Amino acid sequence: MNSTTPRFFAFASRCRPRTLRGRLSLVALTTAALVMVILTVVFNAVARQHLQQQADDELRTRAAAVAATVNTRHDPVRVLETPDDALLDTNVWIYAGTRLLEHPASAPAGAAVTRTAARLAAHGDKRCADLEANGPIRLCTGPVGTARGGTSRAAVVTAMDLAPYRASADTLLIASLALDGTVLACTYVLTRLAVGRALRPVRAMTEQAIQWSVVASDQRFGGMGRPVELARLGSSLDELLGRIRAVLRHEQQLTRELSHELRNPLARITAELDWWQAGSRSTAETRATHASIADATESMRTICDTLLDDARATAQTVPGTADVMAELRRLTDRLAAVGKPAVTVTGPDALVAGVPATLLERIVSPLVDNALRYARTHVGVRVSQETEGIRVEVVDDGPGVPASFAADLFQPGRRADPEDGHGGAGLGLPLARRLARSAGGEVTYNPDHTPGAGFVVSLPAG
Repeated sequence: MNSTTPRFFAFASRCRPRTLRGRLSLVALTTAALVMVILTVVFNAVARQHLQQQADDELRTRAAAVAATVNTRHDPVRVLETPDDALLDTNVWIYAGTRLLEHPASAPAGAAVTRTAARLAAHGDKRCADLEANGPIRLCTGPVGTARGGTSRAAVVTAMDLAPYRASADTLLIASLALDGTVLACTYVLTRLAVGRALRPVRAMTEQAIQWSVVASDQRFGGMGRPVELARLGSSLDELLGRIRAVLRHEQQLTRELSHELRNPLARITAELDWWQAGSRSTAETRATHASIADATESMRTICDTLLDDARATAQTVPGTADVMAELRRLTDRLAAVGKPAVTVTGPDALVAGVPATLLERIVSPLVDNALRYARTHVGVRVSQETEGIRVEVVDDGPGVPASFAADLFQPGRRADPEDGHGGAGLGLPLARRLARSAGGEVTYNPDHTPGAGFVVSLPAG
């Protein structure tokens, strides 16, 4: 490969338009140029052929007129004198066989044009030839009379200067090239204008997308008033923006849920450390503190694993079973504290739920935590066996849920009274329901329980 080839491709790559508008304009210009070149070549070829045909027709007409003055009935062949003899003799040669009867005064017998006329006459039929002698000349011959054997007795050769015809052909070529240039220039300009106008909605959509990405807007492109292609593009972008927004909401929800669930273990660790640092502690008390911190740390790890596994779109609930009564007693013992309402767990032993122990804890924990937050004296956790599976009911004797807020209980971030003095972000109940549903269960509110609030967890049996 020649060393100049890579340079050529590099140069072509640098010169190639970077914008879609420029590329489409270049494609349109290239296509129009190819079409115009083909049309110009065909048009000029046809025009030149037509002009040559006109010249041949005129030469043959003049030859026929001159042939009328040639008498071939007698020997020798004679040329009759006519009133227009001078006009007919202009650029005309008359041969009888190989004998030259007449020739133009400007073309003696030894001239190149006369020799060409003699060669044409010698064939004895109709034919034409071109000659370059002080300019382009066209010569045509026409037989006159018929001798024995089918040969002509005489021949008339006429000549014509082709300069005017070629000048006309050149003028047509120049005019067509000028027209081509004008058409190509107009094509390029109009294509750029048309493409620019067509891409104006795309630029507007791009600017809108940039603005919406900055402010996280809920606006969408839609397809009203747009061409079909842009409407489809807008619909696709709307679906993409919707999915992105759903992913962002999911990530935000996961972050809030992790923060919400990790709050209790972190509070336990902080309380244990504050108590341990408040004064000198015995070895047994120090060990108890370490055990409590280790348990809180393990609880944090479990929370993170459970929520992250549930957050994976393709993750399925890990199969497993849990001893319901044992797990609930362990959970209530950990959540119970001095100054809080008493918690009792009632129900038959040996009940097994078809969910892992960690998931059971994460489902029930927000319900018990909420009950402890609002109960006055007592929180009850009741477990029973049902046909469909395991039923866990968490009740308290607090103020209960306002009837006007019951429909929004499981909406993330919603609280009946944010100014009630209790902590919370309104994420526990939605998280409990979502985790229960991921395991084939459900969390519902029981409006019939009075006084206080009651929530029911339904889980598959193990």
